[in-house]
Amino acid sequence: MKTKRVIVVPYDPKWNEEFQKLKSYLEKALENSIVAIEHVGSTSVEGLSAKPIIDIDVIIESYDRFEDVKSRLESSGYYHEGDLGIKDREAFAYSEKQGVMEHHLYVCPRNSNELKRHIAFRDYLRAHKEDKKKYSEIKLQAAIKYPTDIDHYMEAKNPCIAEIYKKCGL
Repeated sequence: MKTKRVIVVPYDPKWNEEFQKLKSYLEKALENSIVAIEHVGSTSVEGLSAKPIIDIDVIIESYDRFEDVKSRLESSGYYHEGDLGIKDREAFAYSEKQGVMEHHLYVCPRNSNELKRHIAFRDYLRAHKEDKKKYSEIKLQAAIKYPTDIDHYMEAKNPCIAEIYKKCGL
């Protein structure tokens, strides 16, 4: 699902409430097939401007559990998009989900480097106010400069992201 319009807004406390609603729904659908469900991405960092789309990582023990989780997600209205070029991160999309906020759903094994990067980046921004502020400003400026070009928006953020990854030891 490629973003057609880049919209970045100030942090909204309802994002955590919406994540909790989705988490509860997914926990019921996935029962004992998963390790955990994590709220990642910019909407998971209080005070950080973001595209109002929740990023969710569903964590599985290993790929041995993947087919079961995939089947349960498909029964819940999601469809598998593959790894979209990112190793150990399986993307799922949906056609229509009434009553929940727009979201990106990923399934990652516990040992996934992508999962570790998501968690480290989120936790770093939660703990480092100045870098969070800088990243927030860059995102807002990039969205104004590239409102219809997600690729250039992402490129504009990359130097800041790389700097934070370095600080995280990634």
